[in-house]
Amino acid sequence: MNDAIRWLFKQPRSIKRIISLLLDALFISVAFWAAFILRLEEVTMLGSGSHWLVLLATIPVTLVCFVRLGLYRAVLRYLGYHAIVTMFLGTVLSAVAMVLVAYYLDVFLPRTVPIIYCAFALLLCGGARTLARALYSQSTKKLKIPVIIYGAGSSGRQLYTSMQIGNEYRAVAFVDDNPNLQRAMLHGLTVFSASELPQLVARFGARKLLLAMPSISRQRRRDIVESLDGLSVEMLTIPGIADLVSGKSKVSELHEVSIEDLLGRDPVEPFAELIAANIRNKVVMVTGAGGSIGSELCRQIVQQQPSTLVLFETSEFVLYQIDQELTNWCREKDCKIRIVPVMASVQRQNRLEAVMNAFKVQTVYHAAACKHVPLVEYNVVEGVRNNVFGTWRAGEAAINCGVETFVLISTDKAVRPTNVMGTSKRLAELVLQGLALRQNNTRFCMVRFGNVLGSSGSVVPLFKRQIRGGGPITLTHEDITRYFMTIPEAAQLVIQAGAMGKGGDVFVLDMGEPVRIIDLARKMIRLMGYEEKTQTNPKGDIEIKVTGLRPGEKLYEELLIGGDESTTAHPRIRTANEVFLPWDEMLSLLTALNTACEAYDQPKIRELLLSAPAAFNPQDGICDLVWREGQEKRRAEKAVLSDECLVLSEKQEVTLA
Repeated sequence: MNDAIRWLFKQPRSIKRIISLLLDALFISVAFWAAFILRLEEVTMLGSGSHWLVLLATIPVTLVCFVRLGLYRAVLRYLGYHAIVTMFLGTVLSAVAMVLVAYYLDVFLPRTVPIIYCAFALLLCGGARTLARALYSQSTKKLKIPVIIYGAGSSGRQLYTSMQIGNEYRAVAFVDDNPNLQRAMLHGLTVFSASELPQLVARFGARKLLLAMPSISRQRRRDIVESLDGLSVEMLTIPGIADLVSGKSKVSELHEVSIEDLLGRDPVEPFAELIAANIRNKVVMVTGAGGSIGSELCRQIVQQQPSTLVLFETSEFVLYQIDQELTNWCREKDCKIRIVPVMASVQRQNRLEAVMNAFKVQTVYHAAACKHVPLVEYNVVEGVRNNVFGTWRAGEAAINCGVETFVLISTDKAVRPTNVMGTSKRLAELVLQGLALRQNNTRFCMVRFGNVLGSSGSVVPLFKRQIRGGGPITLTHEDITRYFMTIPEAAQLVIQAGAMGKGGDVFVLDMGEPVRIIDLARKMIRLMGYEEKTQTNPKGDIEIKVTGLRPGEKLYEELLIGGDESTTAHPRIRTANEVFLPWDEMLSLLTALNTACEAYDQPKIRELLLSAPAAFNPQDGICDLVWREGQEKRRAEKAVLSDECLVLSEKQEVTLA
């Protein structure tokens, strides 16, 4: 039966229209004679030739009315209010035609027969179409994914309507926290409470949970998801209320529940005077403009209407991407902001000065850095050169070119570092503190924060790829924790912190509570509709494997070195009061470090990093890949030489004997 219904709906429209015309002719005939039988309570009229003439005249008139009213252009599976109105008008015109034909042919027609006929015709023609639509929906029901809609408000109802048109999902129940809605019926579905979700998932075999509550806060969204802990259903959500109101998105557009929404906090409204202070109508330069933080800084900066934004980046690919994005944004918003893409390295001071002088740069956000801990461990010289000397050259260029404000993007890994990357970023902070003490024209400040969700080095995109690939998720340690912040919030706070700097300030962003990475992995597994595979649950989908800490990796990150901090005017920005070096001592350290880097003297570089006031406490030996390969070859050569000496010695002993 279901196959026959689906076959019928797949036929060409011309075939389906012919079938509809024939069925409507049959229904009109049945309604005509049924009206007489009901009115006269006899069947003698069936043999009357004059009444057959009335019927034969009524059928084509009715069908023509239906055609002219567009009834046969309506798609049956999407039958709605318009089709019902059309059928009502068509049957009324049909009844009028019946009366006129009977009058001109002088055929007996009781007054109530047209009314009864009209009701029967509408019931038969409309009911047949409704039945066909119901049969089609029933036949395709098994092909659609059963889902539960969380939220029985206007958004949930709109989502249900959109799903009825589509062929992917079918709603089996509504869930809502409002007790006034619970046990009510919406679109033929019952509204249940959230506590009944486990039973509903098992009862209906629901595979997805659609969160139709676009206006709720991140905290509320996080509470809802955490209350569903243990349900192995994928969670999807409709876009936020801002995107719906602006027209960027529709209710029917479903997205994965963002882990950023679950770990991120509700944003604090930015302080207008702070966020615009160093940007509005000024020339701004962002180094590392194509990176995760740098690109988001650029997006936030253009919204504050600088006169010029200089994108300083060493990677051609990401520079092209951010340049195109910002140029298109300015064109759409009709902004007169000049976007200048510059491809260069922050290690070349002459290039930096040429750019800053040419465009009269007033504010610099220095986001260019090597940030991946293991990669810097494997490439020590490049990491030190980019993070330490790149910051030094950029700072010197800023002073020489009269830049007003210079903001360094730092990291929580600079606090009591166990790796070269964190140590190099702490040295970059010390460099700028020294430059701030040396002069008073350029204001230097640093902003220190933890991991940002969705950045190039974040575990979130890595875990997503591993889950979609069937696992396993690789975790370095069960107890490892990290601070997390969304990229937009971090960029916004960096801009505001930079406006508060007086010179040499180290700002620390409030990162909230640290998150256990294993808990994050488990939450992502559940959100994507899978179960964790463990010894107690061997039939699970995704396994979590602990691989061991990588070179230079810490279990816990910190934001303060000495614990001495002060509050600021912004609730999520604090200042750290930490040790620094006078410029003369800093210059001596930089000179020695530069000499060691030029000579590729890894032991000397390690010695200098340990002697710097950065509290460097390495957990591994020197991990630079090139240096270690050279060491291995030297050891191999020594071993070969030792073996050759041993053989020669043995030969000499034999000769003497």
